[in-house]
Amino acid sequence: MKSFSSILVVLITVFTISCQEKTVTQKILVENTMNVERAFETVSVDLSVIKTDTNSAAIVLKESETGEVMTTQEVDTDGDGLVDALLFQPEIGANEIKTYEVHFGNTEAETEGDPACYSRFVPERTDDYAWENNRVAFRTYGPVAQKMKEDGVKGGTLSSGMDAWLKRVDYPIINKWYKKELETDGSYHKDDGEGLDNFHVGISRGVGGIAKKVDTSYHISKNFTSWKTLSTGPIRTSFILRYADWDANGKTISEEKKISLDYGQNLSRFEITLKGTDTISAGLTLHEKDGEIGINQENGWVSYWEPHEDSELGTGIVIPDDMMTGHDHYVTNKKDDSNLYAHIKTNDQKVVYYAGFGWKKSGQFSTQTEWEAYLEEFAHKLQNPLQVTVI
Repeated sequence: MKSFSSILVVLITVFTISCQEKTVTQKILVENTMNVERAFETVSVDLSVIKTDTNSAAIVLKESETGEVMTTQEVDTDGDGLVDALLFQPEIGANEIKTYEVHFGNTEAETEGDPACYSRFVPERTDDYAWENNRVAFRTYGPVAQKMKEDGVKGGTLSSGMDAWLKRVDYPIINKWYKKELETDGSYHKDDGEGLDNFHVGISRGVGGIAKKVDTSYHISKNFTSWKTLSTGPIRTSFILRYADWDANGKTISEEKKISLDYGQNLSRFEITLKGTDTISAGLTLHEKDGEIGINQENGWVSYWEPHEDSELGTGIVIPDDMMTGHDHYVTNKKDDSNLYAHIKTNDQKVVYYAGFGWKKSGQFSTQTEWEAYLEEFAHKLQNPLQVTVI
């Protein structure tokens, strides 16, 4: 009996070890090297380093210590039609390392309605392209709107500036507001409790549009000519806008923007491919020129805080990797042409920067000090990204 019992114990032990070996999964380690807690920062893991399940089941990411299933999103980052990265947003303490386990299985069914991070082409409103997350919303303008303006047709818009939609709710509003504007007696120019579009762009740079300075003048592109949506989802929306070549005092510049916006952030990321120039300037409209500017050359950000109808509004640009070369508080008597510019040098024909806003009435920021503290912290986090290791 003792011999049989010993054999049984050995067999159980071997079986247990075998099962444990089969359940060993890949792990993703995320390290926060800063002495502050961090959240709403997106970790991106190349799918090529994740060993896929033979049954092609969905990736399920779990926090190792608690077993919490993380919200994830698989995205196409290069526009080739194939998903190539896994996104998630850890909550991680100061100087902490967290471990996440890669599993495979069924994911929860998607909720009804638009995803939190959403964008689309809007042909029913001429040809806008609009995007949003749970904090902010934006739009810019296409070729039909340009032609209408050039032909003198009412309702046209000639601008490569970036428009801000001042939302003060955390759910999607783009489709709701367009429907209100186009199909009802209401208007997105009136605040019915969700916010409104009362941000004037005109020919200005709005929130983060670009310009090329030659001598003392700034030159700009016209409306985008084509678009491509790359992703929408719980963590990120991203898309590509292409522009016709444009002239900057005899220099021909080509421009393609890849824009993304992540959950929980007030700033969109702009990655712009440029030919014909080794510098570009990103701008913030000065509107009535009655606001306060803020500059931090060392940490790479510019800010504009202004009175805005019955509230106040902060706009800002953050440039990572020491690529900001200067700034220009450009004031002119020409309508909509006054902007605060950040000058940026290109790297391999690209520039990268972040641009966005904070509206006092949304409850997110109450003062210029709070807004600029956000930009400063955002810049520091770009300088000290979360460290990711897959094992």
